[in-house]
Amino acid sequence: MKSLKTLILSSVIMVCGMNAFAKYENNLVYNSKEVNGVTTAKTVYKHEGNTLQNYMQYNYKYDDQQRKIETDAMKWNAKTSSWENDMRICYSYQGKSMTTTYYKWNKKKQDYVLVPEMTITMDNPNM
Repeated sequence: MKSLKTLILSSVIMVCGMNAFAKYENNLVYNSKEVNGVTTAKTVYKHEGNTLQNYMQYNYKYDDQQRKIETDAMKWNAKTSSWENDMRICYSYQGKSMTTTYYKWNKKKQDYVLVPEMTITMDNPNM
């Protein structure tokens, strides 16, 4: 009985410790990597039953003003057990405007292809 209590307590402590690094929403668990207070990568897992399954992975690049300039998104391929390119989002800044440009991965070309209808320019008075 004492070892069962120890096991339960250890499990609770481990879960609490994991929560310090991972964020749980709905059936998704987010695990972020930070360098100098800036998020450089994020892995998203699907919570299915008692396990976590790889789902999405994001890698971020920033300019010298710590503004995000690129997001690479990859999807998990369970058949090949590997991450596969999915989408790239590029951000450019000019004055008080930010343009977001979307690219979708093209397997045949082995390159990202522009999706022009998703390109958006927004004004931000806080910039």
